[in-house]
Amino acid sequence: MSDKLEIGDVELKMSSETKTEFATFGAGCFWGVEADFRRVPGVVATAVGYEGGITENPTYKEVCTDRTGHAEVVQVEFDPSKVSFEQLLSVFWENHDPTQVNRQGPDFGSQYRTVVFFHSAEQQAIAEASKQKLVESGKFKRPIATQIVPAETFYIAEDYHQQYLEKRGQTSCHL
Repeated sequence: MSDKLEIGDVELKMSSETKTEFATFGAGCFWGVEADFRRVPGVVATAVGYEGGITENPTYKEVCTDRTGHAEVVQVEFDPSKVSFEQLLSVFWENHDPTQVNRQGPDFGSQYRTVVFFHSAEQQAIAEASKQKLVESGKFKRPIATQIVPAETFYIAEDYHQQYLEKRGQTSCHL
């Protein structure tokens, strides 16, 4: 690809295409998790949805029954030249209780489990090392319950869930 674009008498310098990557995290209700990641410089886009279950194209109502096997997740598109996967993992660890099994705060059920869906062998290695570092830190008295599993099909949630808190002028679920 050329690094210049000429339109008539105007010459524009173009940067080479930015390569983005995806990361997918489950850490409780996806509204708050999405808001946490949207504030991170280098995050290009986010989408909330469902992953890790058996039901194809699940609805929110179905996921809430705790019978689909899906977790509420946030898929994060990021520019690795501006933010690393390891930095995203730090945001993940800091914004939920990774010792909770199938719950976060008042929300309970397997859809609220703590999980990292990795998109590459490199992400898997980084996530496992990050989890081990957290275990060794002694920060938590209970075992880390976070699952680290391969990314599967991501099903985007209904439109009204996307950027839910922003649409309501909120920054957190805990107001």
